[in-house]
Amino acid sequence: MSFAAGLEAAAAQVEARLMTAVAALPESAVRAAMAHALTGGKRLRGYLVLEGARLHGVPHEQALEAAAAIEALHAYSLVHDDLPCMDDDDLRRGRPTVHRVWDEATAILAGDALQTLAFELLAAPACAPDPGIRVALIARLAAASGAAGMVLGQALDIAAESAAEPLTLEAITALQAGKTGALIRWSAEAGAVLGGADPAPLGRYATALGLAFQIADDILDVEGDAALAGKKLRKDAGRHKATFVSLLGLAGARARAEALVAEACGALASYGDRADALQEAARFVVTRRA
Repeated sequence: MSFAAGLEAAAAQVEARLMTAVAALPESAVRAAMAHALTGGKRLRGYLVLEGARLHGVPHEQALEAAAAIEALHAYSLVHDDLPCMDDDDLRRGRPTVHRVWDEATAILAGDALQTLAFELLAAPACAPDPGIRVALIARLAAASGAAGMVLGQALDIAAESAAEPLTLEAITALQAGKTGALIRWSAEAGAVLGGADPAPLGRYATALGLAFQIADDILDVEGDAALAGKKLRKDAGRHKATFVSLLGLAGARARAEALVAEACGALASYGDRADALQEAARFVVTRRA
């Protein structure tokens, strides 16, 4: 199966699992908003979970629970990120954002519910028979998504908009390690955690991959097609925010992203050709158009 076909298949499986979980909730505007937020997307994080689990012989049904969990948490972050008090976006994944379809209060509650759904999925025995493994996954996700991870990155990003001086390359790298990189790292390492293996090689892979992903995002914000991206572009320049492109230039940013892809692929050497799909995922990150 090609990487594109594998990513598409994983996305369909993850979305089906998420919709089943949401359908089991009481009918409400919040449930409808959750389903809206969960529709579409590349599901790269879920794919990383599934591929990492495959490398370690983890049953697909268990890995799917963890893959759905990270996509639920990612969706929550997008719902809140789109709010007027944050990035104030009207479009996400080619559709109106949750607060535009409903209202800000419903969007906040839907995001809250998606976050708790992620931990509910990880806490269930279907994710892993060993409660110690489930606790490890939960603890790792709490750290990756909280005030030392994704939330910190978002806070630093907001602060950068009103900073007296543009952020340095070092500061942007640290910001993105939290805002984007922390969840990508959790996703890549989850399969090893599920399999009781050392997650360090996949962690090194994910650290490089997460930074390459953000650099590619910065490049897309400059020269991407909004219709393909499914969201508003050219936002960073309008807010006078320093980015990898503004600091390195387009050519320099592309070169840095390519070097990070090579670094990510090198981190998978111990897996041999069994990790070909993860190497393709790294290459996809810097060649995607959305």
